[in-house]
Amino acid sequence: MFEVKASMAGSVWKITAEEGSKINDGEDVVILESMKMEIPISAETSGTIKELKVSEGDFVNEGDVIAIIEA
Repeated sequence: MFEVKASMAGSVWKITAEEGSKINDGEDVVILESMKMEIPISAETSGTIKELKVSEGDFVNEGDVIAIIEA
């Protein structure tokens, strides 16, 4: 299993993947908003989204786990 982590602190603006869906390497999982900028957080491996750990509107810190991907 692989963890998708936040690269910086911000609010979860939009979730672009669903639990149970297939995702490819480089595909966006969520989009964070920080200081009026939108920052896409992408999967670094292909697989299936096993669990989303955040909801839209949640605040995350750098390094927080956003999703779990199962190969």
